[in-house]
Amino acid sequence: MTKVVLVTGSSQGLGATIARTLASQGFRVVINYNKSKEAADKMAFEIGKDHAIAIQADVTNRAEVERMVEKATAYFGQIDVVVNNALIDFKFDPVKQKPFSELSWEDYQGQLDGTLKAAFNVIQSVIPQFIERQNGSIINIGTNLFQNPVVPYHEYTTAKAGLIGFTRNIAAELGAYGIKANVVSGGLLKTTNASAVTTPEVFELIANATPLKKVTTPQDVANMVAFLSSYHASGITGQNYTVDGGLTMN
Repeated sequence: MTKVVLVTGSSQGLGATIARTLASQGFRVVINYNKSKEAADKMAFEIGKDHAIAIQADVTNRAEVERMVEKATAYFGQIDVVVNNALIDFKFDPVKQKPFSELSWEDYQGQLDGTLKAAFNVIQSVIPQFIERQNGSIINIGTNLFQNPVVPYHEYTTAKAGLIGFTRNIAAELGAYGIKANVVSGGLLKTTNASAVTTPEVFELIANATPLKKVTTPQDVANMVAFLSSYHASGITGQNYTVDGGLTMN
């Protein structure tokens, strides 16, 4: 049976590339959006109603997430994979990024909510059906910046670093139910809505320091997500896969 993948924040940017890549490989996709209804509906129409549905939900709102999961499950019968990709109110702007001395705890809390609370909401909402079927896959989108903060995006990077511990704890506990949990950490992507304000100098710096001499693309990350969503990754859990052309090496 074709797997059903819920991709949060998938009406644009990296999420849209992930959703389109999955659909092109035969997966059925749940396109989640918060405000970009037109873009989400257009993508769902292009993919086709038998293989895609667009559903609104603010992933930091538990009630909205539960409604989304219920609607997606009713439409496709089940959810097999969740990709926690949504990025809440953050731009990779090296010019306007606040220095640490000017950050407030609210800046950190916003990213903690957008990264960890959102993943928490989505995962807890799908876990009952994963446990019932003794199968399921969780893919959380991280960043290589926690290893190599080329630009110190303090609040964003701190939340993403926490996502790795969060994911590994889930993998350790829920593996007994056949549930897998992994992280895909891309480099700074060229180009998404969030990185559109990144200066050319930063992209050039990264490319020159990378063994492959290129900046990571959304498609590079989407390809890894598609692999982890597939049956080929049935024996993989608790891992952080860095897709950045070798800029950081584990």
